[in-house]
Amino acid sequence: MHKITLLIHCKDQPGIIASVTNFMALNNGNIVYIDQHVDREQNIFFMRLECEFNSSAFSIESFKELFKNALVDKFNLKWRMYLADRKPRMALFVSKYDHCLYDILGRYNSGELNLEIPFILSNHNDLEPIAKSFKIPFFHVPVAKATKQKAEFKQLELLESHKVDFIVLARYMQIVSNLLIDKFPNKIINIHHSFLPAFVGAKPYHSAYKRGVKIIGATSHYITEELDAGPIIEQDVAHVSHSYSIKDLIAKGRDLEKIVLSNAIKLHANRKVMVFNNKTVIFS
Repeated sequence: MHKITLLIHCKDQPGIIASVTNFMALNNGNIVYIDQHVDREQNIFFMRLECEFNSSAFSIESFKELFKNALVDKFNLKWRMYLADRKPRMALFVSKYDHCLYDILGRYNSGELNLEIPFILSNHNDLEPIAKSFKIPFFHVPVAKATKQKAEFKQLELLESHKVDFIVLARYMQIVSNLLIDKFPNKIINIHHSFLPAFVGAKPYHSAYKRGVKIIGATSHYITEELDAGPIIEQDVAHVSHSYSIKDLIAKGRDLEKIVLSNAIKLHANRKVMVFNNKTVIFS
């Protein structure tokens, strides 16, 4: 049994769903999931489809070629096709905060995440013992102003040699440059508290505490050139009150960060996210 996931988007026009589903049927495919969305404002059609094939001779490369010849030019499709049993490879970038890292590795160890983690990379050595305890290779690549470009070339070398599909910044406290962004467009996931841009700086929870906030949150998004302005994948909030101390706010915020980041990772790894014009379409 072979299962594929197909993601397409194009200008909205009649006959797309019928043509794609008929193509699958003609090629002995059994559709087990299909969902679509039309952005009326931009007149763009989005679709996600999962299809199974019983033939032992099934080849995704041959099938991609058939699909391209039959439908891509006809509808001017932008498309991606994946084998479901091919797990994406995710590199983790961390600094000194460990809450997101522990959460991700715990979920990974229990089989909750449909992916592989070839390595963990950090600009500090602090979290290396965690990587060792989970038996995942750890690379220390220091980053300083004078050596930032050299460090990024080293990061890129590791990413390419380990055939990494996407990167997660699990509280990696460095700005990622265009060198990595251009190589991994909409494939670098970040997490931050949702106080931005209202409470910027090194101690946002302290600033929020002084203002007496009633809601805190977390946002996971793809990295773009504009800092913290990339397409949003997942968000969540929690109500707080005057009785919360700064320590309480930080603890609640970190809980939200863990949950939101892990949900964003799942959505990306399961190929349920489509990006168009800095906005995401998230399929169920």
